[in-house]
Amino acid sequence: MLYDIMKKRRSIRKFTDQPLERDKMDMLLKSALLSPSSRSIRPWEFLLTDEKDILEKLSKCKPHGASFLKEAAAGIVVMADTEKSDVWVEDASIASVYLLLMAEELGLGACWVQIRKRDNADGQSTGEYIRKLLEIPGRYEIESVIAVGHPAENKTAYGDKDLKYEKLHYLSFGKKYPVQ
Repeated sequence: MLYDIMKKRRSIRKFTDQPLERDKMDMLLKSALLSPSSRSIRPWEFLLTDEKDILEKLSKCKPHGASFLKEAAAGIVVMADTEKSDVWVEDASIASVYLLLMAEELGLGACWVQIRKRDNADGQSTGEYIRKLLEIPGRYEIESVIAVGHPAENKTAYGDKDLKYEKLHYLSFGKKYPVQ
């Protein structure tokens, strides 16, 4: 059940050195292509790299929150053509979540690396850094890089008791939703 996958999915930042199997790469990328987009424009595109030297360089795209990319089996750059849609951020974000959920379904670990609106240690935008590194045309903006690999850490699944029920409202703001 999808709800069970959602409860199990956690951000994994430690990976084994086992390579990512081709069938799992294919399944991840196909699942991203299934993600919905506004008016079915599908402005997103995906670039998968499993080359260690590229992953090492991607891990340096910003000072915090990307270093684990160097240990991942692969990184999937989630980008969108900004000339095709004004809601590319939302569309690329949904695709990123599809990748995270499919990774969990496949028994893989994954973690979202935020790229948009982030800078590297030199003050350069992380998007520009990645665009140059991977020869991505200027009309594309990069939303995220999804680090993927075989997990080298285990995290406890969320339980219903972990949910923030106080954030649920019913009929008007401030009225608690009656969770069963």
